Amino acid sequence: MKETESHVLALNDLANRLFRAESERRPIKPLTESLPGLSLTDAYRIQQINADQRVHSGQRILGHKIGLTAKTMQVKFGVTEPDYGHLFDAMFLTPGKPLDLGELIDPQIEVEPAFVLGKDLNGPGVTIADVLAATDYVCACFEVIDSRIINWQIKLPDTVADNGSSSRVLLGDQHFAPGALALDSLDTELEIDGKVVETGNTRDILGHPASGIAWLANVLANYGIGLKAGHIVLPGTCVRSRRIGGHREIMGRIEGLGQVTLLMTGKPSVQNTEKL
Repeated sequence: MKETESHVLALNDLANRLFRAESERRPIKPLTESLPGLSLTDAYRIQQINADQRVHSGQRILGHKIGLTAKTMQVKFGVTEPDYGHLFDAMFLTPGKPLDLGELIDPQIEVEPAFVLGKDLNGPGVTIADVLAATDYVCACFEVIDSRIINWQIKLPDTVADNGSSSRVLLGDQHFAPGALALDSLDTELEIDGKVVETGNTRDILGHPASGIAWLANVLANYGIGLKAGHIVLPGTCVRSRRIGGHREIMGRIEGLGQVTLLMTGKPSVQNTEKL
């Protein structure tokens, strides 16, 4: 069936709404309410519209993030499969420099390993072994996620269209070869203001953190896209994310990969906090 002009216009309108919501720090109602029946395919089209706009404005794609890989996160947001988004240079934080929460809407934080590729990785048929062979190094990292949808009332198409709810990334400064330790069995902690609030193990990232990266490479192959040498890929977290409004210091620890620390100032535009 030929796509209607009105449908194309609707997708562009939703993309513009998301773009304005992020720049103005004013969340919007779920896209799945504005356009009932929004498909996952169209959600990725909306994501790509805004990714192209970022590139056109001068931002560079530095990699991808994979979200909703841990069962705890799938349950939290009521979804049953992973998603992915683009990572841009403007998202990466400088180590030691505090994050101004005033730039964000209703941020949450995740601790996870980050994979930095040393070789191109092209699907289909990519396996965990292929991912490990293509990886230059692994490090601990924080991903700050931030929904442009009111109060995180998201379904899978909502977060996909919203670039996987991506926002900021902070990489740890300790780098490890992918074969140096058992990446599928690393205890993980998230500490906020001196209190450990979440624990988990990397086996809960689809059984192995590299599994999600293999999934991504194979999905992107359907669009003739591959993962590039030098790109950073975040495979998802093994613990629940936590809101960070009202807090000032966060530490993430992954056994064998060291720790990453984030200081914060300011207040997000939506004052949702979690009591510890």
